[in-house]
Amino acid sequence: MAPKPWGEWSMALSHLALGVVSLHAAVSTAQASRGAAAGFLLQALAAATMLAPGLGTDEDCLAGAWVATVIGLPLLAFDFHWVNGDHSSANLLLGGGMVLAVAGDHLGVEGRSVAGQAVVLVVAVTILIVAVFTTNTYGMWGGLMLGAAGLLGRLEEDRLLLLPKEDVCRWVLAAGSWAYHRALHTQRLQWE
Repeated sequence: MAPKPWGEWSMALSHLALGVVSLHAAVSTAQASRGAAAGFLLQALAAATMLAPGLGTDEDCLAGAWVATVIGLPLLAFDFHWVNGDHSSANLLLGGGMVLAVAGDHLGVEGRSVAGQAVVLVVAVTILIVAVFTTNTYGMWGGLMLGAAGLLGRLEEDRLLLLPKEDVCRWVLAAGSWAYHRALHTQRLQWE
């Protein structure tokens, strides 16, 4: 068996980090917030499908990443808004994600890319706004990390910091997911 080139190791490690962080966040938030736990779980499952050889086709893996983006991330934002009494924004974000998930087959590759990045940035900004008004530092970091992951995805370069751009985005998303997990915990403590 030949050793894997660095690019494959980098991809595997970034998916593993995102999957582990998301799975831990899903398990630890399941009692307090099932919506956010479902969002974290979708991220973990999307990362796992990329790691398991033969589990699915590349198209299946991309579909999993699409669902994790347009449904999983709005589920995270849903909890932030709901707990703070902003039920209309929570429902609007989640409903918009559901509509995009259903309409994804009718969008072209570029349309899905733009829609996915729009969801990432809208979720990041709305959570950042809630975090600023509730002085939730972890939420602020999570919003900045998720926003950075969305913006890094739009860059033309193929490599950032000597790593493939997609891997850097996953590392940043893993850091943002960890911060969101801590933000949810902090938010729950504030309201108890």
